Amino acid sequence: MKKYLPLILFLLVLVLKAAAVSPANARFSVGVQVFGLSIHPHGVLQPELMPRKLDPKGIFVMNLGIVASFEYFLFEDIVSIKLAQAFYSDCGNLPGGFTHIGLRGRILAIGPHRLYGGIGPTWIYRRSWFRLEGYDPAGSFFHGGPGSDWQHRFIWYGGEFEYNWYFRESTALAINFVPGYPDLMSLYTGFRFRF
Repeated sequence: MKKYLPLILFLLVLVLKAAAVSPANARFSVGVQVFGLSIHPHGVLQPELMPRKLDPKGIFVMNLGIVASFEYFLFEDIVSIKLAQAFYSDCGNLPGGFTHIGLRGRILAIGPHRLYGGIGPTWIYRRSWFRLEGYDPAGSFFHGGPGSDWQHRFIWYGGEFEYNWYFRESTALAINFVPGYPDLMSLYTGFRFRF
């Protein structure tokens, strides 16, 4: 826990600063969200390897983790660059995460409601599932063989949609959807702070 203390204090300072600034002058935003829900639209080949699945086919699986993001607005709150970093326990209950940087644009703005879409390179990684008894890599979109400690996948065009509801001037409830159809889609939620 001690090694994470500087990061926690930094995020706390950003949150407090965000609460004191009007979004009309905001050039940056910070997001802190809880990850989430994984959705496998057609189910998975080995649902028995997923201890937090919500159905027998492994279509819906709960994940536990955090996503932190930083966004810089290039033009008002319409066009931005976003960096996101996630750490979580994946569908097999092993450590995983993703790193994403992308260009985002506002799709819709109605009162306190905003909808953004973004696209950019994403690196996804997880502890190797070869350590799980009975794991069959057939159908997996991850790279990394039996001798690897980690499996990974790099996607040039990783995207997301984010809905923001500004219930305060510079604080929004944020819901993110990553549309990785047909393999994996994800949902996570938390807060976004403008400053």
